[in-house]
Amino acid sequence: MKKIKSKKQMRRSWIITLSVIVAVTLLLNVVINIFSGYADLYIGKGKAIITAAEGTENWDSEYYTLDYKSEDDLKAAAGKVVEELVAEGAVLLKNNGVLPLKSTSANKKKITLLGRDSVDSVFGGSGSGSVDVSTVIDLKTALLNSHYDINEEVYSLFDSFASYKMGRNSFGQPVKKYDNPKADIVMDKPEVSTYTIGEMPASYFTESAINSFKSYNDAAIITFGRGGGEGGDLTKDMYGFDDNYTIGQHQLELNKDEKDLLEIAKVNFDKVIVLINSSTPMELGILEDDPKIDAVLWIGSPGQTGFNAVGDILNGTVNPSGKTVDIYARDFTKDPTFVNFGNYQYSNISRNNSYGDGFFVEYEEGIYIGYKYYETAAYENFINYDSAVVYPFGYGLSYTEFDWEIVNKELGNVDGSIKIDVKVTNVGDYPGKDVVELFYSAPYTKGGIEKSSVEFADFAKTSLLKPGESETLSLQLSVEDMASYDYKDNRAYVLEEGEYKLRVQTDSHNKKIGLDEIVYTVLKTVVYNSKNPRNSDDLVATNQFDDVSKELNSMSRSDFEGTFPTAPTAEDLKANSAVLEAFAPYFVDDHIDSTQSKPVTGEKNGVSLINMRGLDFDDPLWDTLLNQLTTEEILAVTISAAYNTGEIESVGKPATVDLDGPAGLNSFMGASLHGIAYPSAVVISSSFNKDLAFKMGEMLGNEGLFYGVNGWYGPAANIHRSPFAGRNFEYYSEDGVLSGKIAAKAIEGAASKGVYSFMKHFALNDQETNRTNNGVSTWADEQAIREIYLKPFEIAVKTARNEIKYISDKDGTISQKEIPATTAIMSSFNRVGGTWAGGSSALVQTVLRDEWGFTGFVLSDFNLYSHMNANQGLAAGTDLQLTMTGMKSYDDEDSATTANYLRRAAHRLFYTVTHSNAMNGIIPGSTVKFTTAPWKIGLIVFNIIMLLLIVLKTISYRNKRKSL
Repeated sequence: MKKIKSKKQMRRSWIITLSVIVAVTLLLNVVINIFSGYADLYIGKGKAIITAAEGTENWDSEYYTLDYKSEDDLKAAAGKVVEELVAEGAVLLKNNGVLPLKSTSANKKKITLLGRDSVDSVFGGSGSGSVDVSTVIDLKTALLNSHYDINEEVYSLFDSFASYKMGRNSFGQPVKKYDNPKADIVMDKPEVSTYTIGEMPASYFTESAINSFKSYNDAAIITFGRGGGEGGDLTKDMYGFDDNYTIGQHQLELNKDEKDLLEIAKVNFDKVIVLINSSTPMELGILEDDPKIDAVLWIGSPGQTGFNAVGDILNGTVNPSGKTVDIYARDFTKDPTFVNFGNYQYSNISRNNSYGDGFFVEYEEGIYIGYKYYETAAYENFINYDSAVVYPFGYGLSYTEFDWEIVNKELGNVDGSIKIDVKVTNVGDYPGKDVVELFYSAPYTKGGIEKSSVEFADFAKTSLLKPGESETLSLQLSVEDMASYDYKDNRAYVLEEGEYKLRVQTDSHNKKIGLDEIVYTVLKTVVYNSKNPRNSDDLVATNQFDDVSKELNSMSRSDFEGTFPTAPTAEDLKANSAVLEAFAPYFVDDHIDSTQSKPVTGEKNGVSLINMRGLDFDDPLWDTLLNQLTTEEILAVTISAAYNTGEIESVGKPATVDLDGPAGLNSFMGASLHGIAYPSAVVISSSFNKDLAFKMGEMLGNEGLFYGVNGWYGPAANIHRSPFAGRNFEYYSEDGVLSGKIAAKAIEGAASKGVYSFMKHFALNDQETNRTNNGVSTWADEQAIREIYLKPFEIAVKTARNEIKYISDKDGTISQKEIPATTAIMSSFNRVGGTWAGGSSALVQTVLRDEWGFTGFVLSDFNLYSHMNANQGLAAGTDLQLTMTGMKSYDDEDSATTANYLRRAAHRLFYTVTHSNAMNGIIPGSTVKFTTAPWKIGLIVFNIIMLLLIVLKTISYRNKRKSL
């Protein structure tokens, strides 16, 4: 009996042991294959082994060249670019002469830093635009570098109050863990996000700290900051997050503790300077109106080393030249977007008739956002401008003065362009740079096409001008760019007859004194229809979003009072039949074309991807290459494209690495790579310097070459529709023209080093609230969609260009060719109307590709959510899915319809990759083999060990059993 019992126990133990080994082995294999994209990124991909064909070994295959010899040189140069961006992007909003506050090593100014944000500053945002705050130059260090003597006692007081330790969030990013809370947007978790300002109350000041002011009284420098984050917006109501809450108080106004701090400064210091450490506008009338506040300097989020530039501006080493990229209203609650931003839910959409609950936002303001509203409303006497606006769009002061003179103007015909040359002369006492801004006013007929009274057209910035020096700047625009989109009648862009008044201005509200406006007359209305498309369009632009436009009534200039936006009503909360139909799940079987034939696959044509470099997108050789692919090969690189695309050995396609984000190549998802953290996009656009945007992109491209990165998940070019949008720090401006021109140059810079840029988030992704809850449904009229929200993307796709090198013949001749620089787009979480943006063929195919001529590939945003249907996206033109293997799949991978879509997607991806730095080192005729990825080798070894363990356990069990 004992033997029988022992054998049973032994058998049970053996079964349990084997079951655990098998279960662990299977689980690890399944998990690591599902997350193979992560494994490739963090553990390492296989290496490309390139063997050049005989006679080609000495051909030049360095299509893109790294400008720096070492990582130290690269980081130092990148840090200088960050400082340059802040030096030109910081905006001097107010100055009564107290700045510059000169300080030298021999004569140091003794200053007191006030405000929690002086010691706990905002360097970037959270999410994909995050900054590793453990490695940055802080404000104190920067001011010490600029020879200021800082009141240590008061600094320590604020530092102790902030009281944080470095920790890590769920993505592995370094973050601050506070004893005293501060606003914290937790990605897509509004229930745990906090909005506490966290300023130190006046009661915390000790008598000793107050007394120390007397010894450090050359100036008080106060810093007020506001952060932002992916996956959450700022709050319009501070109830529950402020001990001194007043009804209607929101996050973007100064709270009681901040106002108390101002009073302490005004009582104790003759000079009070305020730094605004926020990438989104704040209500700053309280600072502008107070004569005891001597200066206000907006610095945005300065990134890795940008605070050094802040110190240089304060002491006068650098003359500020930045301009506001958003209008600064006096009362955000009176803005037309205020009541239609946030959390609104349909009462009759749920998992019973959709992928989940239905949420929406209505852009009832139409085209009248930002300066376009305030300037037009003031022109129509609906508001008093001075009472409504603190700082206009495009506004910024300098330490010097400039005179302007129009020295040349060229007014082309309606098919041509307008060019205005302005001579800028520094007539002040400091060297400095100046920005010239071109605006126009189009003829408006009451009740006709909606038009802002002022439209931004172009801008240019001088080099550094010494006192007395001059420089002539050229500003240009195509005449057709002054056309307005008429979605109601002509369903096209229309250039109406009448006088178009062009003005060079210092900002959206003020023209330069002494300069007359220039009148351009259109004698006959031009409708850009199918018979007469715009010169910049491949296909005539005509209505594509009727289903979106018809769901709301937009505000009209003809009756601002009667059409001013209102909050959604009970009727608005109930989706009508058209909306319900749009929210219904997508079933691939309803979209299969049974008449299609499967594409040719698996041919042996001997064409490699490198052979396609320099060829046009529609070159016939592409079909020869694509015929070589199998469906399985295409699936391997399209369905799993999170931060990478895989290799295809049969055509010599190398694996690629693509990384976040708008602040630079960072470790958002836990990767070990740390590029420099650039300032927030708002700072870059506030420079109003196209060349500097190119320089930033070029530096990021150098980082890509050094670290082996091929694609950049940026720049982000959505619109600052509301100052409460949590991701405004990632986006350039409220204005589409400024956003597009800055983005285009950043993309060109990156492309010059072979890095392709995923311009994102396409499109109308202008709030974070409910972005992943079945995709927030965004309703806007087509005029606003085209003139504002698509404008940055349109400009970048149409104008960004790149000069590439390629081998053009069998002798190894290097040729050059200009191609589009914008070759990758990332779609967005939201819905355009009721249709997921990535699944909207109107957006991703008709507008992007057919009208604008885009030839690259479209990648979904992180595709973890049911409404982002992979089949729907593939059919619409979203070619790749930003997700891991196994987490998403196509419902009908064997159909001819899907096979053809996949072939189309491969063509678009390959076109982008073949013109990227991924092809460095590959010559036509080369053979490319790929070693096994380290993680795959490790997995094989692990499986062998587990198999041996099973065998050994089995032998041991049998031997013991026999011995009983």
